[in-house]
This record gives sequence, C-alpha cells and structure tokens, in this order.
Amino acid sequence: MKVEKSGKTPPVTPIRDGASRAQTSRTAGTGSSNTNAANSTSVHLGETSAQLQSMQSSMANSPVVDATKVAEIKQAISEGRFQVNAGAVADRLIATVTDLINNRRH
Repeated sequence: MKVEKSGKTPPVTPIRDGASRAQTSRTAGTGSSNTNAANSTSVHLGETSAQLQSMQSSMANSPVVDATKVAEIKQAISEGRFQVNAGAVADRLIATVTDLINNRRH
C-alpha cells in the first residue's frame, strides 16, 4: 500500500497554557473588583483529578518502550531465531478491531 502526500497541511490550533487563560480572564474585566475576585478565587477539583494527576506524573517517568526487549527482538530477527505466532497476532488484531467498533457505537 502506497501512501502519497497530498501537499495540504492541516490547520494548526495553538494551545494555551493555564497561565495564559488566567491572564486573559483577568484582563477581560473592566474594574479593580474583577481583578481582586480573580486573584482570590479557588477551585477544588476533587479526588479523581488528584488521581489523574498522580497517574500522569507516574506515566511521564516511565519509558514508552522497553529498550531491552526491543534489542532482544532485533537480535533474534538478525539471527533468524524470531518466529511470529500468526494465530496470536490474528486473535489480538480481531480483539482490537472489535473493541474499536464497540467503542465507536457508544
């Protein structure tokens, strides 16, 4: 299967950080009472937010790829020892497609 470049690049939407949004909301007000209110506002996001932040920080510190396992597989391929279990690959592919289809319906 050949993939060709269309030459068109998708539009880029800039992402602003929380500080930019906070600054924008502060400057949007016209009086000093709005500025004081923005500085004194507090938000409690709950336990789920704390758990998500904890998970995010733990995932950020873990490698995406196991470099040792990749090196072992590369070595096995170069030596001709690597064998693909076609049945297992097919089963996992079918399971992935089934999950994608089921998730799209929801």
